[in-house]
Amino acid sequence: MPAQPHLSRRTRLAPALALCLAALAVQAEEPVLTAERAVGIALDGNPNLAQIKARAAALAAVPAQEGSLPDPTLSFEALNLPTASGFNLHQEDMTMLEVGISQTLPFPGKLALREQAAAFEAEAAAHTVAEARLRLAREVRSRWWRLAYMHHALLIIADTEQLLKQVVDIADTRYRVGEGLQQDVLEARLELAKLGQERAQHIGMHRSEIARLNALLNRPADTAIRLPEEIDTQLPDLHTGADLAALAEHNRPVLDQGRKRVDAARSRVALAEREFYPDFTLGAGYAFRQSTPTGQSRSDFASFRLSLNLPIYAGSKQASMVDQRNSELLKERYALEEAERKIEAELAAGLAEYRGNREQFGLYQRDILPLAEQTVIAALNAYQVGKTDFQAVIRAENAWFETRLRYWQALAEARQSLAKLMAVAGDEAEP
Repeated sequence: MPAQPHLSRRTRLAPALALCLAALAVQAEEPVLTAERAVGIALDGNPNLAQIKARAAALAAVPAQEGSLPDPTLSFEALNLPTASGFNLHQEDMTMLEVGISQTLPFPGKLALREQAAAFEAEAAAHTVAEARLRLAREVRSRWWRLAYMHHALLIIADTEQLLKQVVDIADTRYRVGEGLQQDVLEARLELAKLGQERAQHIGMHRSEIARLNALLNRPADTAIRLPEEIDTQLPDLHTGADLAALAEHNRPVLDQGRKRVDAARSRVALAEREFYPDFTLGAGYAFRQSTPTGQSRSDFASFRLSLNLPIYAGSKQASMVDQRNSELLKERYALEEAERKIEAELAAGLAEYRGNREQFGLYQRDILPLAEQTVIAALNAYQVGKTDFQAVIRAENAWFETRLRYWQALAEARQSLAKLMAVAGDEAEP
């Protein structure tokens, strides 16, 4: 009688599948890529994040520009040149060459408000970088766990192929000794062939997940990825919704970004109100006069100027600008309120999703997976001694196969929902 079947939760790779995985660049010399290491690589080298950082750095250089005075104006003038004498500099007493300089001075407070508004915008851009880091970390973790699921699906397929080969051997032995049917042997081989088809599909999806994760890590699509042999299956029990809401209120960059934009809009309102007051221009010049045709020297002239713009169109210009800036301030306030309500809804939905996924995974881990394993072992043992039919073995084997896939899928989905939830709460690291 054939040896008693034994199922192990540790993977047994078929030689053919081992070659396939080697072709997928899962090589022993590659460093292990954990989820946290993948996040670190992405945060260091992702080009989209680098682009957002560059934009924030550019905006950080704006406040100093906005707070600086306009450049002074240097002028050169030739005054009162006599045209009848061919622009003779000595002919007329009022002919002179003047060099002057002038400086525009905005009304007190305008420069400070412009610099303040630009500084708030720069701080908002810095929070945009932090928000992008959160999104990137969430996406990398989600992709990593999706890849981990696909990887373990291939291992489960390999293990199931070994199991089906045992079933084929048992069915063939029973047929040869006259205790079984040839139909059982053929059906077992058919199940093995179907599994090979599913393996081919999973290999393609596995390659796709490697390419997607490498894209986030800014690496070539076919770069080798070696996952840890042991993966932590513990899922943390999170805080209450109120705790997560407080965490998001304090840590979520998009809220800080909205607050800074409100501050910037408020500064622009104050600046628009200052536009009712004129700007000044101070200037000074020195005019050089040439000697008379007889050689007598002429005195040079000095001049000083003060000018200011007149806001005589305040009703249609400055007042409209104040209305515009007030509307922009309202828009930013409403945007901040919308972001707060959206985060509250995402936290509630995300927490419910995570708890549901965690409970589902717990059911697989505690109850469904052990029962499915015991069922297939019992079915194989009963079939060997003729106490059950072959269909019961196939049903038990299929249930065992699907249960293991669902186990890893449930874990991946729980981890993905956890990554999403922590990103909503503004925490870049997993608990």
